[in-house]
Amino acid sequence: MKIDPGLIGFDIDGVVADTMEAFIRLAREDHGVDSISPEDITDFDVEECLDLDPEVMNTIFIRLLNEPVTAGLRPMAHAVSVLKEFAQLAPLHFITARPDKGPIAEWLELELGPDVFGRVHLVAMGAHDNKTGYIKELGLEYFIDDRVETCVALHREGITPLVYTQPWNRGKHELKTVGDWMDIRALCLP
Repeated sequence: MKIDPGLIGFDIDGVVADTMEAFIRLAREDHGVDSISPEDITDFDVEECLDLDPEVMNTIFIRLLNEPVTAGLRPMAHAVSVLKEFAQLAPLHFITARPDKGPIAEWLELELGPDVFGRVHLVAMGAHDNKTGYIKELGLEYFIDDRVETCVALHREGITPLVYTQPWNRGKHELKTVGDWMDIRALCLP
């Protein structure tokens, strides 16, 4: 049974946006740190797993939050094409922990194009917890997120979470996973 694209919502960072690639690239390009690989990021809270100056981490995260376009944030492979297909069938719903929706809205519009962006509903919560209320308010039944704690909370609230596999969530849960955007497409489209 296929999932109706109108019943699924998406986190942005680590699901739609390849924030890990951008973090590692900005650490290298802007701060001369070339010792980080994706496998080193074994915890959602990077401070817990990287031996990196907290001020450098904070600078990178602030840039990604406030300037995703000029920071060169890229979409995950196939995310844009799959989202464009979904947008032909239903509005797109994004719920992010980002505190300000302006910069990421600009990025989404650039990546998806103005026509598809016109079918986007974007919620910027400013926190990682409590996505459940927004998801239920939007009438969604499924949500894709890379943060295990979020997915566990959604599961407890009767929403079906799909964990987008990342190095920081491997082996830390027993929930259904998706490995990439082609997996997501296969769940929804013939």
